[in-house]
Parts: sequence; C-alpha cells; structure tokens
Amino acid sequence: MTATATTPRALRATALVVETTPLDDVRQLLPFLDARHPLLWLRKGQGMAGLGTALRLEFSGADRMRAAATAWSEIVSRSSVIDPIGRPGTGLMAFGTFAFADDSELPSVLIVPEVVIGRRDGQSWITRIRVADEPADDSTDADGRTGSAAVTAPAMPQPTPFGDEYRLSLLPGSLKKDGYREAVAAAVERIREHDLSKVVLARDLVGHLPLESDLRRALVELALGYPECWTFAVDGLVGSSPETLVRVDHGSVSARVLAGTVSRGADAEADHDAAVSLATSTKDQDEHRYAVESVIAALAPHNSGLAASDIPFTLKLPNLWHLATDVEGALSDGSTSLDLIDALHPTAAVAGAPTADAVDLIRELEPFDRGRYAGPVGWVGADGDGEWAIALRCAQVSENGDLTAYAGCGIVADSEPDRELAETTMKFRPIVEAFG
Repeated sequence: MTATATTPRALRATALVVETTPLDDVRQLLPFLDARHPLLWLRKGQGMAGLGTALRLEFSGADRMRAAATAWSEIVSRSSVIDPIGRPGTGLMAFGTFAFADDSELPSVLIVPEVVIGRRDGQSWITRIRVADEPADDSTDADGRTGSAAVTAPAMPQPTPFGDEYRLSLLPGSLKKDGYREAVAAAVERIREHDLSKVVLARDLVGHLPLESDLRRALVELALGYPECWTFAVDGLVGSSPETLVRVDHGSVSARVLAGTVSRGADAEADHDAAVSLATSTKDQDEHRYAVESVIAALAPHNSGLAASDIPFTLKLPNLWHLATDVEGALSDGSTSLDLIDALHPTAAVAGAPTADAVDLIRELEPFDRGRYAGPVGWVGADGDGEWAIALRCAQVSENGDLTAYAGCGIVADSEPDRELAETTMKFRPIVEAFG
C-alpha cells in the first residue's frame, strides 16, 4: 500500500514504523530492484536499493526543497525507528529527486520505500517500513517483495532475473544540433555584452522504450561502466553522476565541484596531453572558478572551517577528464542535507554566474523543461544526513516508456559552438551506451 502526503494535514496524520536488521553480506543490489520502478543509490558497489513505496511526498515551486525539509522533519518526528546498525542509509530514509527550475511541470519527490536493502563498508542490512495504521501482513508479491507490514514479518525479498535485452536509438529532441550551435553563439554574444560570466546550456535526446523493458539493464551498464560515479534511479530518473552536490555525515559536510571538461585521448600520450590541456586552459579554469565560488558562498553561512584546494585537480572518467575541486567543512547551524541542497541549488556548475541572470537566459534559449536534469538527486536519513548528487549523465523515463536524456556545457566568453556541441556528445555517451 502506498501513502501519498502532499498537504500539512496529511503529513500530520502520517506515522511510520521502521526496523533495520543486519544481513549477511549482499554483494549485488540491482537484482532486487523492481524492473520498471527501480529505486537505487549506488557507488563502488555500496548503497541502497529500494522496493515498493511506503510514502510518497511531492513538492513544486520555488520553495520545493524548503517544503521537503519541513515535511521530512514532520514525518521523522512521528515515526518509530529501530536501527541497531546506525550507518549512513540505515533506519528511516527517503530517496529524492528535485526539479531544476522553480516552474517545472515535473514534481519534485521524496519516496520512502517499503523495503531497503543496503550495503556499506562490508555491512549489509534490510530495513522494512510501513505506515503505522496499516494492518500487519507477512505476504509477498509475485516478485518476492514483502507486504507493507514487513517490520513485523521479516520475509527476505528475492532477486529476480533480468528481462530481455533491448537496444534503443536516441535522436535529437527539441534542440537540434544546429539549434544548439545557435544557442551557444547567442549566449556568447550575451556574455560579451552584459554582466554575465557563464551560462550552462543543455540539449536533449529522445527515444521510446518498449513497455516491458527492464531498467535494471541500463543501471547495470552505468554502475559497471562508471563505478566512481553515483548511479541512481528515482521516480524514473536514471543516470550516473560524477558530481557530489553535498554529503552530510554526523556534522561533516563535503562537496565535489566539477566544471571544465575535455574528451579522453585515444592512447596514453594523447590522454596525458588532453589532461594537461584541460589543466592549463584559461577558459576551463575560469568556468571552474565560478562553480567553486558559488558552492563556497552557499555553504559558508552553514559551516565553520570550510576548506577547498587552491588549484583544481583533473578527475579521470572513462570518457572524459573534468576539472574538480573538493570542498569540506563542519556544520555550525544544525542544517540538514535538505537544507543545504536548498542553499546550493542551482550552482554555477549547472546554471551559470550570476545565477539569476544565467537561469533567465537558460529559460530563454532552451526550448524545453529540464525536469529533474541538473537538479539534486540522492537520499536523506532520519537525522537529516544524506548524500546528494547533481543529476547529470541521466535520462527521465515516463510511465509510457518515453525517454528524454540531457547534456549541457558551461558557456563563457570564448566558447566555440562546435566545441561545446562535441562536449555534449561526449556527455551523452553514458546514457546512449547504457540504453543502446
């Protein structure tokens, strides 16, 4: 049974019963997922897989993240939680994904699963969650998932075989290649004429999945191909993001900022030259600096001792080099991870600088609603800790199988339209290969 709470009255009436118990080490989480509606947060084989929906919270508008923080606090205050393990992701938790734009038509959501199977640092666990007024039930469905009262009837869900293989061709969507070149040129002109330093412009690819397609197949490709990234699936949004928006763990805060990109070289020498070229590129260094400054400015009011390296490092992914900077600090005001994603979003890495002007130009030049692309995606626990990435290298899959993927680039004064178009092609590669 799924409970949906979207109003203050509904929230006040919602209480959850939660129990986490240890498991023998579970090495593979993806086979436990629902083939059509997976819930996943995974990196280097560690994370959480969610089954079913105990509670779904929806939000929209400019205050969507603040509203989520308030709603989550209300839910936590009314919940009964037994968690003898006490690791990140155990106990009461919710998967979340938030729209990029304040006026997006796609809702932002927090989803509390009925069952969570997790693994971290060699410790595996299962958490069962139900709405308090639901009757106890030890039933399992056809896929082996437990009923909503699994807290009192600890039947173990069973992994299920993957569905048939499929191949999907993705085609240009609302913004074709020539249209993207024109948008980049228009952005460069605007930057040179006005007080705008950077704007991030995206384009889209579209396709259609057969209705019985198993999304776990794409997630396996992403998780194996990009193990250093956060592989995620929340409410039809699937992807592997290299960028940590924020991580909160017992008072410590960290973020990884990525901005500035170049394709990997064809051989070792060319690859080395590509990394050196990126590290010494004035254009990429400027783009990266704007992104780091925006993160530090957003986190500073909530942290003491915030620190970041003076010089970015080059981060190697299977298809790209990125300029990267890690930011770390200690919480000084009791903010939760939901409070911090509200403070951070949108960063200059996915919007531009100054932020408000960049968002206005994105709205003008992009002929589509980004949905959850470039918004926060991740999870939050009962204590407010959590891990949130920026939803990059991702696609949104609708209930009828329509798929839309997005990729964008940071545009500055000396950006070249053809180069930026080529960069988006490389950034589409994880999704194109996962579904193709």
